[in-house]
Amino acid sequence: MLKKTLMTLFLLSFAVISIAQEIKVSDIQIEGNSRIEKSAIMAMIPIKPGDQTSLENIDKVMHDIFSLGRFADVSAELTEVQGAKILTFVVKELPLIRRIEFIGNDKLSKEKLRPLVKIRTPSLYNRAKINESIVEIKNAYIEDGYHAAKIVSELQTDIKNEATLTFKVTEGKKVLIRDIQFVGNTIFDKGDLLKKIETKERWFLSWITDRGTYLEETLELDIERIKAAYHDEGYQDVKVKPAQVTLVEDEALDVLIEIDEGAQYKVGKVSVSGDLMASEEQLLKMVKLKPGDVFSRTVLRDSIDALTDLYADSGYAYANVTPLTNKDKKNLLIDLNMEVEQGIQVYVERIEISGNTKTRDKIIRREIPLAEGSLYSAKRIKDANRRIRNLGFFDEVNVTNKPGSDEDQTVLGVDVAEKPTGTFSIGVGYSSTDKLMAQGSLSQDNFMGYGVRLSLSGSLGSSSNTYSLGISDPHFLDTDWTLGGEIYKSEREYDDYDDHRTGFSIRTGHPVSLNSKLYLTYRYEEQEILNIDYDTVGYDDPWIYERESTLSSITTEWIRNSTDYYQDPSRGGITNISLEYAGLGGTEDFVKTIVEHRHFFPLFWGTVFSIHGEVGYVVSTNGDDVSITEKFFLGGIRTMRGFETREVGPVDEDGDYIGGEKMGYFNFEYLFPIYKDLGLKGVLFYDTGNAWSDDEEYFSDMRNSVGAGIRWQSPLGPLRFEWGYNLSPRDSEKQSVFEFSIGKSF
Repeated sequence: MLKKTLMTLFLLSFAVISIAQEIKVSDIQIEGNSRIEKSAIMAMIPIKPGDQTSLENIDKVMHDIFSLGRFADVSAELTEVQGAKILTFVVKELPLIRRIEFIGNDKLSKEKLRPLVKIRTPSLYNRAKINESIVEIKNAYIEDGYHAAKIVSELQTDIKNEATLTFKVTEGKKVLIRDIQFVGNTIFDKGDLLKKIETKERWFLSWITDRGTYLEETLELDIERIKAAYHDEGYQDVKVKPAQVTLVEDEALDVLIEIDEGAQYKVGKVSVSGDLMASEEQLLKMVKLKPGDVFSRTVLRDSIDALTDLYADSGYAYANVTPLTNKDKKNLLIDLNMEVEQGIQVYVERIEISGNTKTRDKIIRREIPLAEGSLYSAKRIKDANRRIRNLGFFDEVNVTNKPGSDEDQTVLGVDVAEKPTGTFSIGVGYSSTDKLMAQGSLSQDNFMGYGVRLSLSGSLGSSSNTYSLGISDPHFLDTDWTLGGEIYKSEREYDDYDDHRTGFSIRTGHPVSLNSKLYLTYRYEEQEILNIDYDTVGYDDPWIYERESTLSSITTEWIRNSTDYYQDPSRGGITNISLEYAGLGGTEDFVKTIVEHRHFFPLFWGTVFSIHGEVGYVVSTNGDDVSITEKFFLGGIRTMRGFETREVGPVDEDGDYIGGEKMGYFNFEYLFPIYKDLGLKGVLFYDTGNAWSDDEEYFSDMRNSVGAGIRWQSPLGPLRFEWGYNLSPRDSEKQSVFEFSIGKSF
C-alpha cells in the first residue's frame, strides 16, 4: 500500500499548508533502501535542491518511485532544520523470494507443480504473479479430478527481508462426474447419448481407469459429437448449449446438457455435375444418399469419399467433390448436387520415406504397390498404408501426397515411427503332464532393419526341456520368395515313457494373391522313445514301445490373411490349410491334414467378436498305427482352456491320454476394452471340441468350457491371464484351470 506522509516540524504551530503553496527544498534524501541503489531512486525524482515545488509534485514523485515495482511502500517527509527544508523519501523494499515450497501436495508432485509457478528464485515478491500461479496450480488439480482443491500462499520473511514463499494445498477428495443429464432429447435417450460422447459417469473401477474425470476440452468436443449424432439422423438445425457443470458439496460433479432438436430433414433431389468421367447415372450409384432418405452428414461424407476415390483411382489425385445443398424448410427437404472438379491426371514423381531410423528404405518401399512414374491411385495408397502397418515394425504410419515439380506430378510421402520389434517373453505354469515349467523366448522380427525374423525359445521343467532356433526372410534376396528354417530339440518325460526329439525344417513360400501365400516345408526329425514303465503300460500295449525312428516329411500350406491389422485385428479373417506327407525315406508314414480359420467381427463400443475353428485328421499310409507323437492332443491355453495341457482326447484303459487321429475344436471370444489408452482388454470365451480315435465320429462327445481373462499390451510386453471353467469335469479332471504368460519388449 502506498502511504503518503508529509511531516514538517514547523507545521505544528501553523495552519495546514495549502496544496498549491510553493515550497523551496534545500536537500533531498533517501531512506530505507538496502538492495536498490540510491541513484536508481534519485533518477525518478525531477526535484533538485534549491527548487521550488508543491505537495502535488511530491505526490507525483512518490507514484513514480512506486512504479519501479521494487517497493511495498513509499512515503515522504518534509522537515526543517535551521530554516532549511529537507525532503526525505522513505521506501520499504519488497522481500526477495529465495525459496518456494509446497505443503499438502500428496497427489501432485513438487516436480509437476513447480513449473506452474510464475515466480522464479531469486526474485522480488509479486502479488499478481502469485495469484496467477495459484490459478495454474488449481487448474492442474482440476485436470486430475480434484475440483475442490484449495490453494493459498504464505510468505515468511527474515531480518534480511528475504522470504520463503509457501503454497499450502488442501487437496480434498477426487471429484468425479456423478451424473450426466440431457434435457430436450426425444430422438436419443440418455443411454444412446452417453455412448456417443467420451465424457463418462463414474463407476466402481474409476479408481483404476479414471472414468468420470471432467475435462473441459473433452466436454466441449462432446457437444460437437452430440450435434454430429443428430445431423446423422436428419436434424440439421439442432442446437446444443454448452454444458452446465455443478460441483455438489465438494463431493461430485453433475453435468447438464440442453438440446433443441429441431425438425428432421430428408433428401430431396440428388444430382452430379461438373467434370463427369462417366455418365451421371453411373456416378449416382456412388452417392449413398437417395431421395427420401434421412439426410445424414456421415453418409454424405462417405459419398464424397467414394466419388473422390473413384476419380483418384484413375489418377485424378486432386479431384474435388463439393456438396451443394438447398434446404427447403417448408417441406423439410434438402436437395443435393455433387459438383465434381476433376483436375488433371497425376503421376507419382518420387516416393520419400522418413522416420525409419532402423528399418531400411527398401523394406518399406516393397510394400508400396506404386512405383515412381506410375499413375496415382488412392486405393493403392490405402493398401500401402495397411501393408506397411502390418509389417509390425511401426507405431505410426502416414502415407500422404504433395505437389511435385509439375502440376501433373505428385510426391508420395511415407512417414513412420519405429517401435521395438524384439520380444523377450517368459511364462510359468503347472500341469499334471509337465509339472512346474518355465518358458521363455527371444525374438527379433526386424533383424538389422532388413525385415529378417530370428527366434530363440526354450522351456525348462521338471518333466520336459525344449529348445528351438529359427530364422525367416519373407523377401529372400529382395524377391517375393520367403525362405526360412528351424532347428529344435525336445526331451519330455511322461508318466509311462520318455520322448526325445531332434530335428530341423526348411520352409519356402510365395504369394498367390494379394492376401495369401503358399508355403512348402521339409521337416526331418529323429525321435527316441525310451524308459517305458512296463508295470504301468504293459508289455503287449500296442500304442507304445521302445524304439528309435526318423521322420522325413513335406508340407504344403496355404495361408490367407485379410485382417485389418495383423497385431490386433478387429475385422477380417485368417485361413490356414495344411497337408503334411511323411514317408520320404524315414520310418514314419502318414498324411496329416489341418484346416483352420479365425474371423473377427467389429461390434459396438470398440468390442470385437471372434470365431476360431480347427479340424485335423492324421492317417497312416503303411497300415501301421499312427505314432503317438503325431496324434492330436488338445487342452491348454492355445486350444481348449479349462483343461490341462494335452488332456483332452482318447484315453486307454488305465486313463492315460493316448491322442487321437481326429480332432476338432472351436473358440468363441468376446473382447472388450477395459482401458483403451493402456491397451488393457478383457475377454469372455466359450471353447468346445475334442480329439477322437479313428473309429469314432467327428464332433461326438464334445468337451465344453467357459471362462474369462485379461490381455494387456503392457510396458513389459504382451501379458495374458485366462481362467477356464470345465463345464463337465470327469473323475481325474479339475473343475477349472488358470494360466498366464508375460512378455518383454526391447
